Amino acid sequence: MGAVGALVTLDLPADAPALTLPWIITFGPMNDEEEWEPVVCGPYERAHALALAEAVVADEDLMAVVEPLQPHVTVAQIQGDIAASRLAAENEDVETAALDAELAGYDDHDHDHDHDHGDHAHEPPSVDEIRAGFGRIAAKLSN
Repeated sequence: MGAVGALVTLDLPADAPALTLPWIITFGPMNDEEEWEPVVCGPYERAHALALAEAVVADEDLMAVVEPLQPHVTVAQIQGDIAASRLAAENEDVETAALDAELAGYDDHDHDHDHDHGDHAHEPPSVDEIRAGFGRIAAKLSN
């Protein structure tokens, strides 16, 4: 019997809005012994992403994470998802608390930085610019 990988995805109700979003697959090593950069593929419709991920990990010792792309068009939407993710992480298991304790001892101020945190020379793109980008991506994918 050959190696068998793992597929991880969200367990969503049949009417979840996320089911209609584009989905991506991130393939990475199953264990800590292998070190290589994960490979991200997509976007796909959810059913296609799941089928592709299943086919790739069926005979490989890989992990595939299938998740929806969040086409946020404002900084506030992105920050909201980051805040929600951080909150979920805080409610995780004891390993998170141990890692937080370890990181608390790390003093970031002892390191030189080439940038000023208060300098925002690059303004985020507008909602219209982002939506136009979605259109360009869709056109590239359909060719």
